Amino acid sequence: MSLHPIQMVDTHTQYLNIKEEVDKAVLEVMDSSAFINGPAVKEFAQNLAAYLGTAHVIPCANGTDALQIALMALGLQPGDEVITPSFTYIATTEVVALLKLKPVFVEVDKATFCIDVQDLERKITPKTKAIVPVHLYGQAADMETIMSIAQKHNLFVIEDNAQAIGASFTFSNGTVKKTGTIGHIGCTSFYPSKNLGAFGDGGAICTDDAELASKMQMIANHGQSKRYYHDVVGCNSRLDSIQAAILNVKLKHLDAYNAARQEVAAFYNEAFSHNEKIITPAIASYATHVYHQYTLVLNGVDRDGLSAFLAEQKIPSMIYYPVPGHRQQMFGQFDTEAQELPVTDWLTERVISLPVHTEMTREQLEYIASSVSDFVNR
Repeated sequence: MSLHPIQMVDTHTQYLNIKEEVDKAVLEVMDSSAFINGPAVKEFAQNLAAYLGTAHVIPCANGTDALQIALMALGLQPGDEVITPSFTYIATTEVVALLKLKPVFVEVDKATFCIDVQDLERKITPKTKAIVPVHLYGQAADMETIMSIAQKHNLFVIEDNAQAIGASFTFSNGTVKKTGTIGHIGCTSFYPSKNLGAFGDGGAICTDDAELASKMQMIANHGQSKRYYHDVVGCNSRLDSIQAAILNVKLKHLDAYNAARQEVAAFYNEAFSHNEKIITPAIASYATHVYHQYTLVLNGVDRDGLSAFLAEQKIPSMIYYPVPGHRQQMFGQFDTEAQELPVTDWLTERVISLPVHTEMTREQLEYIASSVSDFVNR
């Protein structure tokens, strides 16, 4: 079968489909020579705030910086505990340790892959100061319950929204909000493979709290309130104007991009619906799923064998994530490996992600699904 090469994310074809818009926006920045904190950055911050329905957006250099700046703004002290899932990309917890805080890992829900709210409440101690829920793979965490727990225990909530920008959460009273705008602070990434991806690194922080916004703006800019006057210890984290210009263009297409990913997921879900050895992603009743990753849980299947077989068929696949946070050597000082997180360990041995992006063809999807089924049904 002759197919366009299958990729986990086809950023090049996506670019070709908006090439005229993107090239024009980039050339405007080049002509203006306003490469740092130029008009494009301010415009993007305003446009993203409007899209998300939040009061303040602070662009920054990447999603990891966004998380670090958010934690720095909360005035936490060394040894304060921050609760977060172990089953996530390392950046979520790396910044906790970097700031001399203590990561406290909690379980995830086996169906949604997001933070287990019951285990979350069990892990709260007098030293707990913040919760960092992760909207993993594009699926929203149970933010209504999380915010209720946070309010009860007087905790900050920082949403890691790097994988779920554009997803919506519906509260029990019918109110609908975008993920990343429900907690005290929301953080996202514009890494090229993300649903809203730049052509380089980029990130953003959002909040409805004007005081927090002002402090995070200062922290991201060397702690300056005005030039050469440094009020707090900060860092240097900027979204450059070219990336902002590209993101301004792509933001207009974000809902269509997410809809395309949802169509891919719907195809996979149907293709695997009658296979007892394949568990397809659950969709929480309270949220939309934007499928940054399409992740299966295998039941009684040789995952490494499947991955190798797919590679032979020229089909990429990935394991997100093979080693959870509580088993990483970098957290050895906290003795995290002694923690019992059986669901997390179970998932890390069974998950596999298939290609999902905005440019996939029916022919590609049929080939991928049939190849997976051929191996699983052996």
